[in-house]
Amino acid sequence: MTGLTPPYDGSMAPPAEFLNRARAMGIAFDAGDVDRLGRFLELLLAANERFNLTAITDPEQAWTRHILDSLSLVPLIVAAEARTVMDVGSGGGLPGIPLAIVLPEVRFTLLEATGKKARFLHETIATIGLSNAIVVNDRAETVGQDHQQHREHYDIVIARAVGRLSVLLEFTVPFAKVEGLVLAMKGEQAESEIAEAKQALHLLHAHVIDRRPTETGVIVIVEKQRKTPRIYPRAPGDPKRAPLGVKNSRIRGGRPD
Repeated sequence: MTGLTPPYDGSMAPPAEFLNRARAMGIAFDAGDVDRLGRFLELLLAANERFNLTAITDPEQAWTRHILDSLSLVPLIVAAEARTVMDVGSGGGLPGIPLAIVLPEVRFTLLEATGKKARFLHETIATIGLSNAIVVNDRAETVGQDHQQHREHYDIVIARAVGRLSVLLEFTVPFAKVEGLVLAMKGEQAESEIAEAKQALHLLHAHVIDRRPTETGVIVIVEKQRKTPRIYPRAPGDPKRAPLGVKNSRIRGGRPD
C-alpha cells in the first residue's frame, strides 16, 4: 500500500493526560513505545482517508478511544501470563497492534476477513517494525476449523467492536485453549448481551467469569471450560444469520434452541 511509509516526524504525540491515565492503569512504556503508538495512529488516520477504518478522526480522541482503550487489556494479558493472543476482526489493528507494541514478548495473530484492511495491517506491521505480530486474511468461521494452526491454539482471544456477544462467542471461543480466555470489549449493553448469550456459552462450553469496567466500556472475561464441539464455528455467515440460542434463528444446525 503506497503512501504509508514516510519517516515519522513525531507529530502524533499523545496528550499529557494520556500518559497519566496509562500510568494509573499500571502500564509502563519502554523506550520507543509511545513513538510507535503515535506512528500507528498516524498510519491509521492517513489510511482512513482512503477507506473506512474508524469514525474517530480527532487525534486527541484517538489516543483515548483507540490506544488507551486497547491498552486496558494489558493487565489481564499479563496476569494470565499469556504468550499467544488472537485478535478476531482486527480491522484497523485495534486492539491488536497497540498491544503488540507494548507487549513484545507476546505473539499476536491479527485475523481480518476484508482484504484491504488485511493489507493495511501487513503494511503497518512492516512500517513500525513489529516482529511479534502476523496477519491472517480469512473469515473466523473458516480459520476456526483449522485444527493444525489455529483452533484451540491461543492462550487469549480478544475482540473489539465485532458484534453482539451471542455472535462473537462462536467466532472467538474455538480459538482459545481449554482454560484459556476470551476478552470481549463491550459497551453499556454488556449485561443484556451476557444474558442473551447464555445458551451460546453453554453450547460452546464456556462461561463468563468476570466483568472489568474501563473508561470506555466493559471487558467481559470468558473462560473456555472444555473443547469446543466440532460443529462450531458453523459455515461462513451462519453465526450472524442465526446466533446461537437467540429466538427466531432460522438455522438449527443440529443444536437445541
